[in-house]
Order: sequence, then structure tokens, then C-alpha cells
Amino acid sequence: MRILLLGRNGQVGWELNRSLLPLGEVIALDRTQADLSRPESLRKIVCDNHPDVIVNAAAYTAVDKAEEEEDLATVINSTAPGVLAEEADKSGALLIHYSTDYIFDGTKDRPYTEDDLPNPINAYGRSKLAGEQAIQATKADHLILRTSWVYAARGRNFLRTIMRLAKEMDELTIVGDQTGSPTWARLIAETTAHCLRQSVYERRKSVFSSGIYNVSSSGETSWYGFASAIVNNARDRPEEKIHVSNIVPIQTRDYPTPAKRPAYSCLATESLEENFNIVMPSWEYGLRLCMEELL
Repeated sequence: MRILLLGRNGQVGWELNRSLLPLGEVIALDRTQADLSRPESLRKIVCDNHPDVIVNAAAYTAVDKAEEEEDLATVINSTAPGVLAEEADKSGALLIHYSTDYIFDGTKDRPYTEDDLPNPINAYGRSKLAGEQAIQATKADHLILRTSWVYAARGRNFLRTIMRLAKEMDELTIVGDQTGSPTWARLIAETTAHCLRQSVYERRKSVFSSGIYNVSSSGETSWYGFASAIVNNARDRPEEKIHVSNIVPIQTRDYPTPAKRPAYSCLATESLEENFNIVMPSWEYGLRLCMEELL
């Protein structure tokens, strides 16, 4: 099986490059080799590589900057995935694509299911929802995996930012009224590999159905709770020399950002677990494993 992976240097892409290797030949491309801001160039890439599976882990993810660059975000997060879906349909490949919890407005008080009505409140969320719709408008076999609060031991993310600040500052003020499910990039990659393996089998048996699935850790917390857990885990390792002595929860209104964030964006994973016979671990468990690698 030939797997074309786009976005190999991103948080999820880096993990995918390892998790997909046991399944076949992985052709992993970075932004310089596959530029999603030039969607038409992707047609030749797909044609030249003859993939059985296309995994698109590339995206425009700068949530605040997207408020200024919504056109560019839409090209990368919507137009490009649509082109990939068209090419997957032509070649008979399976497309796996990642979406986000930020397609929801955050007004619910319980985890969002795949059937809940999207209503993004920022440009990034609108661009990612448009990407889902562009793929669904084609006849390509596809899996769209919605993720939330992604972090990893490498790259730019909340975990690494908190680790840096905890060594530099006496006190941290962290938003405490936004709730979600922090999800380790490796969990996303390993879940993708499992879903891919089953989907390939189903396609061979002609029983595969395209769909959207939520892929996130179980449980929920706030950014304040996430930061506190990071610092507490780090304190268990004296060599880290954690300096911060106090973490203070604040309200969203006290930390204004260009892009609005949903107040609640947890994702229900029952559909994923039932269809693929897996259980998603808690966010605390994933954090401990990731920090073992990081530290």
C-alpha cells in the first residue's frame, strides 16, 4: 500500500510518519514539496505518486492570524482538501483529512457529536468547516477526523509554551472558562493508523462508508486545568527546575484575542469507539506519556 502523507513536519504529521510506516510505503512531503496554498499543484503530486491512501495533515492553524488572512486560510484548509478529494476520486484512493472542534460555537454543555450542527465563530473554524464540505461534495472515499486542543513534544503548542514560561516566571495567568479535551498528537496518529487499517479492509470487502469521526482524548478540562497539570507533572522531575509558584485562572474577557474561542468544545467519541472498536484514553494519561518523552 502506498500512502501519500502531506504535512510531515507538523505535530500530527511527524507522528503519522512513524505510525503509518507498518502499513506500507509512506511518501511523506513537507510544505516545500506540497504547498497547499497552491492547490492546483497538488494534482500533479497525487498523479505522480499513485497513492492508495492520501493523508492530509497539512493545514493553516494560526487561529488568531486567520482573522487577518481568512482568504489564505480558506485556500489551504478548504480549496486544497477539495482538490485532494477530487484527485482521490479519480484515482480510487482513500482520503484521510483532519478537522477541528473549532467548527462549533461552544454553546453546548456536553460533548459535541458528529451530528451536531456546526456554527464556527472564527475565521479558522469557518475555513476548516469549508474543507469538510469541499471533501463531502466529491465522491471520494474519505474519513474526516475532528480533533481538539492538539499538543506534542515538538513544535509550537500550549504544552511547550507552559513549560517554557514555568521556568521563567513566578506567576502565570491562564484562561479558566474555556473547556476542551487536550489531545496528544501521537494518539491522533495511532488512532488514524488503526482506522486506516480497518478502512482498507472494508474497502476490499466493498463495505466501507465515508464519514466524520471525532478523535480526541476522553475527559475535559480548562486551559487553566491543563496548565496546572503540565506544571504538576514537571514538578515531579526536579531536574526541570520549575520556577512558577502560582497559577491563576482568569476569564476569557481578561485575555482578549483577535479570534473568538468556543467556551466549550469537547468532542464525543462514542461513534469512533463503536465503529472502530477502540477506547480513547483520558487526557491526563496522554499528557503523562507525552511529558515522559518531552522531559
